[in-house]
Amino acid sequence: MDRRQVDPKRELFRKLLRNIPSETVIRAMEQVPRDLFVPQDSRHMAYLDLPLSIGEEQTISQPYIVAMMTEALELSGGDRVLEIGTGSGYQTAILSALTPRGRVVSMERVPALMQQARQRLQELGYRNVEVQQAGSSLGCPFKGPYDAIIVTAAAPRLPESLLSQLAIGGRLVIPVGTLSQQELVQARRTDEGLSLRVLGPCRFVPLLGAEAFPQP
Repeated sequence: MDRRQVDPKRELFRKLLRNIPSETVIRAMEQVPRDLFVPQDSRHMAYLDLPLSIGEEQTISQPYIVAMMTEALELSGGDRVLEIGTGSGYQTAILSALTPRGRVVSMERVPALMQQARQRLQELGYRNVEVQQAGSSLGCPFKGPYDAIIVTAAAPRLPESLLSQLAIGGRLVIPVGTLSQQELVQARRTDEGLSLRVLGPCRFVPLLGAEAFPQP
């Protein structure tokens, strides 16, 4: 019997490298300690390819989905990035690592999560990040336009307010669909309009606000 123990972190990133074309994205994820972005009682599962609860009815996304969304942003080192839904700050940290000469603006509606993520990111040394309390409208227009926008909650359609905050050539990555069935979509703003690409099925908590799903 082979008694060698399998390192879950090594296995996770080996799997991601087989399924995600961008080695740059996977290496950046590998440098971010996911175990420090989940609750203490979930840390033994931090490097499984699973979404995990972070409290306040929110989750940290499955690493494969994080990798797929991050790759679709097509980031370069100096990009200005907007994130809708900070959560634990894990995705924020990855965005920061990929844009060392740029800036990441991250918006979070839940005050407790915002404060925890802000403190965690500061303690871990992610200096090109600012975490802000989200208001009634989406995004942060006065700090835009953005080269990339990522939304970690599902919307019924592409939010016009976020599309208006994209620079020409900018990419928006967002889950779009119904409450029960969604697809990840990349929307690229061009001089002629929008170019759309469907990345695959997914399942996210619903976006809140004026451009979210109607209340029952």
